[in-house]
Amino acid sequence: MARVKRGKTSNKKHKKILKAAKGYIGRRKNTIRVAKQSVERSLQYSYRDRRRKKRNFRSLWIQRINAGVRAEGLTYSRFINGLVKSKMKIDRKVLADIAYNNPETFKSIVKKVQSHLN
Repeated sequence: MARVKRGKTSNKKHKKILKAAKGYIGRRKNTIRVAKQSVERSLQYSYRDRRRKKRNFRSLWIQRINAGVRAEGLTYSRFINGLVKSKMKIDRKVLADIAYNNPETFKSIVKKVQSHLN
């Protein structure tokens, strides 16, 4: 039986890792052993942070809504309670955008919500 030369497969694997390590500093970019560790860790961070990003944006939206609502004399939790009671279906992302870019429109939404709270 003929001997199998494995140079092609390992070379392909190494190239794949080194391509992912492009832009790294020092031996991380050109030594396979070090590059592999760095790439694996970076993939772990990117996996974790894709989920973390969603949390961060939600908290940013809540902060923006809270700031806009407090200017009108309400708290965030009472505002959300009023939204549910008034059966308005506006999510936090859109509310935050309205509060940030169109304060007049946001004031009118808050007025409607306050009328349902009383």
